[in-house]
Amino acid sequence: QVHLVESGGGLVQAGGSLRLSCAASERTFSTYVMGWFRQAPGKEREFVASISRSAYATYYADSVKGRFTISRDNAKNTAYLQMNSLKPEDTAVYYCAAKGTGVAGTKDIWTYDYWGQGTQVTVSS
Repeated sequence: QVHLVESGGGLVQAGGSLRLSCAASERTFSTYVMGWFRQAPGKEREFVASISRSAYATYYADSVKGRFTISRDNAKNTAYLQMNSLKPEDTAVYYCAAKGTGVAGTKDIWTYDYWGQGTQVTVSS
């Protein structure tokens, strides 16, 4: 069982930046693919970014490519999502997720085994 805790959300003006963190309880953190998803009010949860176990490969939704950067520090059991040039449409609850099998390139929500509680990101115009 992997326990994930997100932090770093908040209120920011359009064009601003935020850095989300996802701390994992699992000592074998490096064996998990990590992903970030988001869910806006009235919408389905959607893929944002994912990173392979060794951080060799990263994947992004088209809507955030070039603005968001996913990273991980396996020594600290933590994944990050650096969000720059934020837009009002980025407003959502952001969730980190982990999967022990499969690859980072598979972006489907159902492939992830463990989820955090979410952190709210609000971008004002």
